[in-house]
Amino acid sequence: MWSGTGFIPPAWLRNPHLQTLWPVLFRCRPVLPLVRERLELADGDFIDLARVPAAGPAVLVLHGLEGSLRSHYALPLMASLQRAGLEPVFMHLRGCSGEPNRLARSYHSGAIEDLAEVLALLADRGRPVAAAIGFSLGGNLLLRYLGVHGPAARLRAAVAVSVPFMLSAAADRLEQGASRLYQHYLLAHLKTSYRRKFIHLPPPLRVDLARIRTLRAWDEQITAPLNGFAGADDYYARCSCGPVLVGITTPTLVVHSSDDPFLYPENVPRPDQVGPGVHLAVQAHGGHVGFVEGSLPWRTASLVDRLAPAFLSAQLAHRANDD
Repeated sequence: MWSGTGFIPPAWLRNPHLQTLWPVLFRCRPVLPLVRERLELADGDFIDLARVPAAGPAVLVLHGLEGSLRSHYALPLMASLQRAGLEPVFMHLRGCSGEPNRLARSYHSGAIEDLAEVLALLADRGRPVAAAIGFSLGGNLLLRYLGVHGPAARLRAAVAVSVPFMLSAAADRLEQGASRLYQHYLLAHLKTSYRRKFIHLPPPLRVDLARIRTLRAWDEQITAPLNGFAGADDYYARCSCGPVLVGITTPTLVVHSSDDPFLYPENVPRPDQVGPGVHLAVQAHGGHVGFVEGSLPWRTASLVDRLAPAFLSAQLAHRANDD
């Protein structure tokens, strides 16, 4: 376990749903001098990036399900990374930059080949990525990449936030209680993105979107067939990061809360279930990608914005000294 967070949520913001929703509704997004770039992939598709130019090591930021630069954590984190002397590079997963991707396939929790190709393309252009930060689905993707590649991973340090370590369990959790609110919200966005994408492309599937009412049903009828899985269970089994955490050797900080409404507490990995590179920073409170701290409502901040740049800077400096 890693206990160096100093995280104390405000007394008025300990509820996991308040922690989850507060930053979505009230967090300020800074204006940054973004430089946008499109990477052409070998399969004919593309990935869009947005970076804040800086002289320091590049840090790739991966968003969650239906996330983008508009996500509440994106721009504030990029500003924090820039202040720490790092160059933030935001990676939109396929079809999430505002323009539908070209192929019928979609992004998903286990598309580590996309991450690997982006890292290789940037390295070939003389702009290697030193570290990465992943949120929720993007955190699962990042940890799976690190676990599968082990010592061969191109990253020197990583941070993963609010990861759904076991995708099947996360799908079950989102069908219960107040967590159904998040499922309803995500499904609405997924359906909108699907309809927008297949206005100009011939729809490859015969589905009635109105009858899909759970994320598990979405993954069974949409995610799985579009991406070569036999069904939702096959997708969850092959793409969950939990089983490969033991293979992570890259210094990696995992920030999670026991009250995350997207996952059961028993699905959070124990120290004996992770590799030698993993530092677990499990908080009692924090919700899902919340971790709001600060005593006054108008002066709140995120633990992740404070913790991630400090952890990455320390790890990159240590690795540089070793080199």
